[in-house]
Amino acid sequence: MTKKNTTDFETSIKKLEAIVEKLEEGDLDLDTSLKSFEEGVALVKECQKIISEAELKVNKLLDSGELTSLDD
Repeated sequence: MTKKNTTDFETSIKKLEAIVEKLEEGDLDLDTSLKSFEEGVALVKECQKIISEAELKVNKLLDSGELTSLDD
């Protein structure tokens, strides 16, 4: 992951954690809860995209032989 992706991922995770905490408290009205839930779903999708991109990069490196086993 690039530094930007790492920062975006970590920021998104922190936002997601804050949303989950607010929702778990149960003090939000229905409309605010739904908006928070929608924001959380968008953040999860964003994080999944970043993780998928990182996995692709790792697989490309492994396939190209640029990374070797730690046992070698």
